[in-house]
Amino acid sequence: MVCEEDVEEALSFLRRRLCAASWGQGGNDVALPLLPDVEKICRDLEACLIGTIENGSNNSVLLLGPRGCGKTMVTDRVLAQLQLTFPERVSVVRLHGLLHADDRCALKAISEQLCMEHHLVFSKTAAFDDNLHFLITMLKESALSHKSVIFILEEFDLFAQRPKQRLLYNLLDAMQSTLTQAAVVGLSCRLDADELLEKRVRSRFSNRKLLFLPPSAEVACRLLHDVLMLPTDGSLGDSTFVTLWNENTTKVLEASIQDIICHTISLDPSPHRILDLALRAICNLDQGKGLLTVADFKAANASLYPQFKREALQGLSVLELYLLVCMKRLESKEQETYNFTIVFEEYQHLQETHKTSDHYSREIALRAFEHLLERELVVYADFRGRSDAIEFRPVQLLVDNLELQEGLNINPVCPVCPPLCHCICSFCNFMHKNVMACDKSTLTFGLRHTTFYSITVLVFVASGYPSAVV
Repeated sequence: MVCEEDVEEALSFLRRRLCAASWGQGGNDVALPLLPDVEKICRDLEACLIGTIENGSNNSVLLLGPRGCGKTMVTDRVLAQLQLTFPERVSVVRLHGLLHADDRCALKAISEQLCMEHHLVFSKTAAFDDNLHFLITMLKESALSHKSVIFILEEFDLFAQRPKQRLLYNLLDAMQSTLTQAAVVGLSCRLDADELLEKRVRSRFSNRKLLFLPPSAEVACRLLHDVLMLPTDGSLGDSTFVTLWNENTTKVLEASIQDIICHTISLDPSPHRILDLALRAICNLDQGKGLLTVADFKAANASLYPQFKREALQGLSVLELYLLVCMKRLESKEQETYNFTIVFEEYQHLQETHKTSDHYSREIALRAFEHLLERELVVYADFRGRSDAIEFRPVQLLVDNLELQEGLNINPVCPVCPPLCHCICSFCNFMHKNVMACDKSTLTFGLRHTTFYSITVLVFVASGYPSAVV
């Protein structure tokens, strides 16, 4: 029997760790661990900025990766460490591509932050040239006092998409002088952000890039394990409960929730989402038991990803499922947008190839297509052709492979029992990974009924392997 006070103290510690405003800046006792790849990026960025502070070398670097991967966290952690190591020698200027809508506004924000840093009077009516002259002067004065200015440009790609890129050019051009001591750190979710730079800007950029890669399932499980472990240094009350908590959490993570973790990273592989899953599991914990269970993670996953699309897919007809599968086949052929005419041609090709009994006319298929639009499983790709007929307007599918496969599993109009459907899906995933072709008798497991075979074809195609010979 666990003590409620020990449970409450442990939950309070984990909530502080997971809810730290800037990923553990509130103190080392609640600091979140970094992934191995992110730790290397953190060290590389720190070494780059230390070179600017100690050696006076002007540097520029881009942090590239999907949203939620930790770019801002790494930047903030490195800056906090540098300000502790080099007090009074680091000045930080922050810009954001969404907040500073044009170069004039961004340059004014730079002047305002520098004035606040050095206790100067800021002029709101200063022109662009005046602010630029002030910036160059402040860079030179800061270098004379051995103080480095670090510019943080979030949503860097938005600055690069502006006409003439005046801010980036003037900023990087000022850093070409030996009289300045500055660094530019750009953050962007576009991996081709540097390709957006003009030739004159790119020639002044150091072309140094640090890439954030999405974690694998093994790394995600390790991160989840690290953030849910309690410290064993005696800072949290009863050491017996801490040992019991850590052993139970390790057992649950190693044996029971691998499917939940794989599902989480398949939809959103960012570390932020993994930590959100951990926080929700902590909130679902039964304090009477005092230990995490698989049910807590299942409830956390259900609240993290509401199954709205799954419920919508559950009520679709066989024809509507066919249309969704045809759209998914078109996407597998690298066709991002398509219209009803193209989808119906793919449906006819599917019928001719697999010789199924589910034949529907174009008019009925169009009504099913309109129903998919009403359920918002399919949306128009643009609004420029509102006067065009529905069958000619380009659309996009809002259902991914995993959601479509789950919808086929639970759809009541599919005449295949859930265990058999699950078996077929597992077999299809195996075939998708290991073979290039299979025969009809193997795929249908001896099912001779044509409707059974048509649904089997649906599940097989939805598993993401449209090129198999069936």
